[in-house]
Formats: sequence, structure tokens, C-alpha cells
Amino acid sequence: MNSFGFSVPQDIIFGEGSIKRLPELLKKCGAKKILIISGPHLKKMGVVKKIADMTAAEGIQCGDFCDVEGNPSTETVEKAAESYKQMGAEAIIALGGGSPMDVAKAVGVLVKFGGKITEYEGGGKVPDEIVPLIAIPTTAGTGSEVTAFSVITDHSRNYKLTVFSYYLIPKYAILDPELLYSLPASVAAATGIDALVHAMESYVSRAASPFSEAMSEKAMELIGGNVRRFVACREDKEAAAAMLAGSMFAGIAFAWARLGDVHAMAHPLSAYYGIAHGVANAVLLPVVAEYNALADNGKYRRIYDYISLVKSDDSFEPSMLAPCIRSLTASLGIPKGLAELGVEEEKFTAMAEDAMKSGNIAVNPRATKLEDIMDMFAKAM
Repeated sequence: MNSFGFSVPQDIIFGEGSIKRLPELLKKCGAKKILIISGPHLKKMGVVKKIADMTAAEGIQCGDFCDVEGNPSTETVEKAAESYKQMGAEAIIALGGGSPMDVAKAVGVLVKFGGKITEYEGGGKVPDEIVPLIAIPTTAGTGSEVTAFSVITDHSRNYKLTVFSYYLIPKYAILDPELLYSLPASVAAATGIDALVHAMESYVSRAASPFSEAMSEKAMELIGGNVRRFVACREDKEAAAAMLAGSMFAGIAFAWARLGDVHAMAHPLSAYYGIAHGVANAVLLPVVAEYNALADNGKYRRIYDYISLVKSDDSFEPSMLAPCIRSLTASLGIPKGLAELGVEEEKFTAMAEDAMKSGNIAVNPRATKLEDIMDMFAKAM
């Protein structure tokens, strides 16, 4: 068993209607001026205004930056940081999926310590706590509300850089399943599989511990048992709550156990082609599962039983997991391969080289070389 330690250095509030506790949390932060960081869709839907009205009713001044794109860029981080400074904000609300949360964490670093976000790439470069950050996820999801990572695209390198620090973990997280009810089915599917990948990769990671494994297993139980129902009907209250909780548990798991080859390979796909992170993960997952089957130590059967509609028996073999994953993703409408997403073979070498820079490669259960990554990209086409 690996040596391990952990802490969960935040307050997490879960349940229908829990969004109403936001003003209370802002007062605990001592914030009179806040900046909401979100995306244009939530602005258009009126969700941003709902949050702003809620805070204004308590005498808290609220501004917003809602130009966060999927796979947000270093330029977006700089613009959001400037918005924070101009209004004299004292705290940040990250509202949405992983992209607004990644930007909010990066902004929290820059407005506190200055510089460019590229200066904080890697681990151990954020010197202390960032400004108060409250995370409100509207997808299930990235689990970013409980993780220590910010992933930002640097277009000058066609590269997704990662800032890692436990100082990035939001001070508070509000998980209200009601905020998931209006998700489009395609987004529910992609983000749901993203959460499942977090649970699976952290579970088989070489850095896994009894703590992270417990979080991973609960996440797989909740997500595997509810993702089909949730995609079929996002207003299924029980399924939505299970997915949101499962995403959160998966986020805690990979915050402490990291991930693997799926995420290492997914980041360059998003950097080069703008493919949604969850979709990239979903397409790569069965291919990486096939590759890692050789290293299975009994966990594949447990994963299979969490996600399959038919439980395993004594005839189970690790090779059975990948077809099970393909059946699940196909039922949710996920694309079958990278070719239909516009990926070109001539980019394999550059993307594989970028993937090998990821720290997730080091904890993947099966040792991985550049040629292995290129072979998996080819199989995922």
C-alpha cells in the first residue's frame, strides 16, 4: 500500500435549493464586491442574473465576466483578471462547468500574486492562498469545484498548461442539483463520462490510496448507476443529484491520486482541435482501457460491475471492460472515433509529444512510451 495523506480543505454544501446559502458564504468571506466568472450560455439563460440579484439583495455589489469559452485561453484569464481589478472585487464566484472554474482559479492567482499564468505552470509555484473563491457547478461534471488544478490553453504553443496547487481548491462549493436540470443531453453525456473517467483513472492510478479509492468507488457507483437516466431526462431529480455527488467524489479522488493516459492524451486533442474535454475523454477511454488491461490487478471487474447493465460472473476477463465502455458511450450518443471529430494523423507526433509532458503519464497503471501514445491515437480514430 502506498503511503498517503489527505485533507479536504473546504466547505461543501449539497442539496436542492442550496444555492440560497450563497449570500451567507459571501459574508463569511467578508466580501462586499464580487466578480462572477461564467460563460455566455449561462448569461443568456439568466442564471448569472439570478446569482447577481441574490447577492444584490444582501447589499453585495456584483459584476460579471461571462466571456469564458470552452478550453479557455491565457488571454481570457488576463481579461478576466483585469475585470476583477477594475471593479475592485474581493472574491470570485465560479459559475458553470470546468472552464469557468479553471479561469476563476487562474484569476485568483494573478490578482493576488501578479504576473502571467504561464509563470505558475506545474506544481508548487502558487505561494499561498488565493483570493476567496466560491464554486457553483452547473454540470456533472469536471469536479473542478473540489480539485487543485487549473487547465488553461496557451495558443502560442498549442498546449494546455496545468497549474497545480492545493491553494487553488475553492473555499466553498455549492452543489445544487436544480442547476443541472436545463443541461442539453449532449452536454450531460460528455460531462457525465468525463466524471466517470476521473473516477476510473484515479481508481487504477499508481498513486491511488485507500482514501482516493473509496472516493473513486462511490463516484463510479453513483455515475454508473445514473448516467443513462440523467442523459435521458435531466429533470430526473434522483439521477441529477447522484451525478452531481458522483462528480464531486471523483474530483476529490483525482485531486489526491491524479489520472492517467486518457487525460494526458485528451488535453492535446482540445488544444489542437478545440474538442470538448469530455468528448475527447469519452472517445479515448475504451482504447486506453484496452492498453491498461495488461496491468489490471482485479479492479477492472469492479469497474465493469459499476457501469454495466449486466453484472460479471466467474468468466470475467479484463478485456471485457473496453467493449462495455463502448456500449455505454454509444448509448449516450458519444462519437465513436477521432476521425469524425476532424482529427488528422499528421498531428499524432506533436500531440503524442505533448501528452508525454503530462504528469498523468507517470501514474498510469501501465508504463507508457511515445510510440504507445501514437498507437492509441491511431486506434482511437
